[in-house]
Amino acid sequence: MDTGSIAWAITATALVLFMTPGVAFFYGGLVKAKSVVSMMMMSFGALGLVSVLWVLYGFNMSAVGSVWDFAGNPFSDFALGGLATGESANTDLIGVAFGATFAIITVALISGAIADRAKFGSWMIFAGIWATVVYFPVAAWVWGGGWILNLGESLGLPAVIDYAGGTAVHINAGAAALALALVLGKRVGFQKGMDKPHNVPLTLLGAAVLWFGWFGFNAGAEWLNGLANSGLIVINTLGATAAAILGWLVVEKFKDGKPTAVGAASGAVAGLVAITPACANLEPGWALLLGVVAGALCAFAIELKFKFGFDDSLDVVGIHLVGGLIGTLYLGFFAIDTGLFTGGGLGQLAVQAIAAVAVMAFSFVVAWILGFAIEKSIGFRVKNEDEIAGIDTVVHGHEGYQLESV
Repeated sequence: MDTGSIAWAITATALVLFMTPGVAFFYGGLVKAKSVVSMMMMSFGALGLVSVLWVLYGFNMSAVGSVWDFAGNPFSDFALGGLATGESANTDLIGVAFGATFAIITVALISGAIADRAKFGSWMIFAGIWATVVYFPVAAWVWGGGWILNLGESLGLPAVIDYAGGTAVHINAGAAALALALVLGKRVGFQKGMDKPHNVPLTLLGAAVLWFGWFGFNAGAEWLNGLANSGLIVINTLGATAAAILGWLVVEKFKDGKPTAVGAASGAVAGLVAITPACANLEPGWALLLGVVAGALCAFAIELKFKFGFDDSLDVVGIHLVGGLIGTLYLGFFAIDTGLFTGGGLGQLAVQAIAAVAVMAFSFVVAWILGFAIEKSIGFRVKNEDEIAGIDTVVHGHEGYQLESV
């Protein structure tokens, strides 16, 4: 492989890795000041744990030998000793590292649903098991030769399109987030407007880091085909995200009277989520429309938790689950050559829907069982008095902001 492609692969890996601190900043600014360390540590904990698991056995599980295998054999090349000594080790190991960054951020995204009330040790146990029994297998289904990748061929329909993770990352994380929010229950005093973001600039910084890193997230895998579609992916990642900001802010203006900075940041993330599966398979005009639709609908979707009574603290469900569903299903209508309105029939929509529903259901059920088991055994939620006071000192021994008199 040429050195330019290798250099882009390393750069894209670093960009996507940087997105997990971006999630920490984005989430950290949204919680109260005495919970910011706990919130950010859940992302950094996922970064440490999932990286190790991916190297030990996760990468082995992310590819299958047969279409209907649940996952690859975790012990087939434990700790990558064989891969590291192979003839193509240089490029193979870069690919492993790139895949690790996707696993890391998928797990980190879930944490926003249980902000302000989760024990760190319990979160780490959940993160390790969920990555093992949900993310690693789903990655194999979607990208590693599994049933979702081959669904279209099996049914005589177009192949499922999920270029960078609408199902494997966002629907997967969003469904798990919903399950954990239900298991841990509502925060003390849960109601609309109960907690204001303690640091809006930190949230905006997080959104900016995510947008920056997302060019590696969406276009990173292009190193494998000589960057052939990188131009389309980059312009779609830019355009859909920008349009989603506008869509969210317009809805927010009419709904709440004011367009907010947090709304702009949330709209950007909603657009990034929606364009993730579709970035290589939409014409730029349709990508702009997707952004507007995702931004507007996600601005409404974040209100569902008040309507249905589940406490998704930082709107992981409203942005990642809903945004992932929008982007995945949108391809059924507007994917280049195969969408219902772009030269195809209903086949593309059918396979997109099957993949989305399957991943959503699987992730939700497993996450709920895991979360329930942890809560009933060692406990997942902190005490109410610790939650009210702010959990940074109780869980981690220090606060995010040490104010001293001069």
